[in-house]
Amino acid sequence: MNFIIKRSILHVTAKTKTVLDDLILGAVTKPIFLGIFLVGIHISTGMLSALATYANEIVFAFTVIYAAFVGWFAVRIINAIISWYAIEMAEKTKTKADEQFLPIFKKVAYGVVGILIILWLLGQLGVEITTLIAAMGIGGLAVALAMQDTLSEFFAGAHIILDRPIKIGDYIELDSGDKGTVVDIGWRSTKIVNYKKNLVVIPNSKLANSKIVNYYAPGHEVGFTVDGGVGYGEDLAKVEKVALEEAEKVLKKLGVGPKDFKPVMRFQEFGDSNIDFKIIFRVKKYGDQFLVKHEFIKALKKRFDKEKIEIAWPVRKVYLHKAK
Repeated sequence: MNFIIKRSILHVTAKTKTVLDDLILGAVTKPIFLGIFLVGIHISTGMLSALATYANEIVFAFTVIYAAFVGWFAVRIINAIISWYAIEMAEKTKTKADEQFLPIFKKVAYGVVGILIILWLLGQLGVEITTLIAAMGIGGLAVALAMQDTLSEFFAGAHIILDRPIKIGDYIELDSGDKGTVVDIGWRSTKIVNYKKNLVVIPNSKLANSKIVNYYAPGHEVGFTVDGGVGYGEDLAKVEKVALEEAEKVLKKLGVGPKDFKPVMRFQEFGDSNIDFKIIFRVKKYGDQFLVKHEFIKALKKRFDKEKIEIAWPVRKVYLHKAK
């Protein structure tokens, strides 16, 4: 029987471009064969006079079996549809939100099938299901109120997955001061790993209501500045030339600067002891800036010493007035 079903339908499904019909065929072939077998057994038992005294028990047993069979059949169809979506449709979308929703959709579908089968079975057994459904509605409301916090986290997680302000692999910073690389976005919480390699778990409701700085969006490049200052007696044109040369050397040496980018220097103000300036850098990734700062400060100090450029100490001039 299994062979006949496959042979009669396979030549039709082979002509289609989608794999949905192939998956559904694979899902229903075994249940159809088993269903025919169950119906045959049911008919056979009804024809046996020796079992006539157990007719009610046999009807009850087959009612339960048929209910379980229908549930199993529906689950196989659901799995086939979800597998088809994962194979053909999810790969065509630009977002991974649908892939993250598939497991939760599968669980919800299983739950709906299970509830419907139980209600149908109770109805077949003579139970008044209208009152039961009403009671389930009141019970569901009570459960929803009791799980208000959990549901809040769930819908916040759904919002994050759909809106996609962050994704796995992004380096983010929250207004609470927490920062790190996103390693998981779940339905209840989001996990990040900070620079200390510690795992930070953030409830989705808190994350959804936080101001988020995503250092990897819209791109990975990050700009930053290094502050400095030189004495008032220095030649500022020479200072600018020397500082930019060292900045370019450091970026070239480390290989972390974007292509075609050159550092920029701007004098800021007349400070108490120095004329203050900033060197503006850009790097390919957020974490690259720390090594660039480290190497640049060492290189600039060494070059300033070589060029006799002074970084002045904080000083105060005190004038003493001698009274007559």
